[in-house]
Amino acid sequence: MKGKSALVTGSTSGIGLAMARAFAREGADVMLNGLGDAAEIEATRAAIERDFGVRAAFDGADMLKPDEIRRLVRATEDAFGKIDVLVCNAGIQFVSPVEDFPDEKWQQIIGINLSSAFYAIKAAVPGMKRQGGGRIINLSSAHSLVASPFKSAYVAAKHGIAGLTKTVALELAQAKITVNAIAPGYVWTPLVERQIPDTMKARNMTEEQVKRDVLLAAQPTKEFVTVEQVASLALYLASPAAASITGTTISMDGGWTAQ
Repeated sequence: MKGKSALVTGSTSGIGLAMARAFAREGADVMLNGLGDAAEIEATRAAIERDFGVRAAFDGADMLKPDEIRRLVRATEDAFGKIDVLVCNAGIQFVSPVEDFPDEKWQQIIGINLSSAFYAIKAAVPGMKRQGGGRIINLSSAHSLVASPFKSAYVAAKHGIAGLTKTVALELAQAKITVNAIAPGYVWTPLVERQIPDTMKARNMTEEQVKRDVLLAAQPTKEFVTVEQVASLALYLASPAAASITGTTISMDGGWTAQ
């Protein structure tokens, strides 16, 4: 990926950061985006430049604000001259019965998990067309294919990502711009890890029981997907070898959606 550039939303930790580092390791300049402590984000950005010898920048655009998303795309193009790979990864979660689901949480989840991808794609496509191609990768979820109770907004948003991916792929099929989605199951991230002690206490379970019988109940492998595995698939989708893969959602869920 030397000479190429990637914009990854929601990339200050977890899956997004793993993807940004994977692109940088292969020689791409990367634009980070997301939330967190300013000093920690700067340390993360500087480490990417130091470790991989590429340019790394950060923009704290709010994924709920279309104007800021458009500015983020322009800032990436200004910094690196172009966007070869756009990864729409930003996402949040909230769990509640539908009759109690707060209106503002519905709006936030649809806004960040679905609408932000639309606005980023809309802003990035003209530049990709001018340069003769590009790669768009949307981070979806097993919940783009199946549902779980109490996650109405998240499941609706991820089903929407699947439809957005197919539609834009068809529109761009002759522009050498591929559009695909990665649909992981439960991924081992700091966010997931921090949930375990409270769940152990609430359910009177051991750590291993929480992992196997609660978090991984739906995954036949009983193993977490790793951020490195997701990043490796993103790298493949960004490569020339994946030029004929477009409009698809690729499951990486330990067999969850095969059931």
